[in-house]
Amino acid sequence: MKLTVRRAAEKDIPKILDLLTQVDMVHHNGRPDIFKGPATKYNADELTHLLRDEKTPVFVCTDEHDIPLGHAFCVHQQITGSAVLTDIRTLYIDDICVDSAARGQHVGTTLYQSVIAYAKEQGFYNVTLNVWSCNPTALKFYEAMGLVPQKIGMELLL
Repeated sequence: MKLTVRRAAEKDIPKILDLLTQVDMVHHNGRPDIFKGPATKYNADELTHLLRDEKTPVFVCTDEHDIPLGHAFCVHQQITGSAVLTDIRTLYIDDICVDSAARGQHVGTTLYQSVIAYAKEQGFYNVTLNVWSCNPTALKFYEAMGLVPQKIGMELLL
């Protein structure tokens, strides 16, 4: 299968909404106390706005028919003027998903490597993301991609 990564376009919104539901259901199945299901974190109008914003690039990995098989939502971040943190530019991966029907076909790796190439081209210092502990498959994937923990969120259920 020939995979291509490109910036997402408005024509991709229906498939992106499907992928967002898949992501939500992984999290809902792992933590139904936190995640509603099935749901999407953005609606079509919000996605249209995100796709037009240069500070929130969204990438899709497509097959030879230009059908999205996965997406990566990114956010440009920069802390400036902090008393304790340095002024660095970070590319935050807000959401990444591979269609359940396309898993195991290197879609995630292709998508992730393209995001890293974009971050390097744009002069970012680092790439960060969060992964829920109820999603061990994602954690294993990110570790295989070379990511290491930067900070750890912890909780106590009451």
